[in-house]
Amino acid sequence: MDWYLMALKKYADFKGRSQRKEYWMFTLFNLLAFFVLSIVGSVLGDQAELLTGIYSLGVLLPSVAVTVRRLHDIGRSGWWALLMVVPVVGALILVVFALQDSQPEANEYGPNPKALVLSY
Repeated sequence: MDWYLMALKKYADFKGRSQRKEYWMFTLFNLLAFFVLSIVGSVLGDQAELLTGIYSLGVLLPSVAVTVRRLHDIGRSGWWALLMVVPVVGALILVVFALQDSQPEANEYGPNPKALVLSY
């Protein structure tokens, strides 16, 4: 849950790097939230689309921001996130990128977040 909240706290931060765990935990909690909201919405009837729509709008900017920071972590420009608009193929390419390990050294987007965690 801490990783999800960390991504939400940096909701509009498009600079820096996010390690794999932050990205995938944010994605996991988003999927779980959509699942729960869908169940609650189906019980409430017509409110399902409203609940998931509000949540989607609420996490849109943090989702893009954590994706851009994840791309920075593997040494790619955040502009690669525009692949989200390409159906199927774009999403698959971004998944492959998100699965890659961090660049071990500092890059133009900042120091390796794994090294920062290990130095404490």
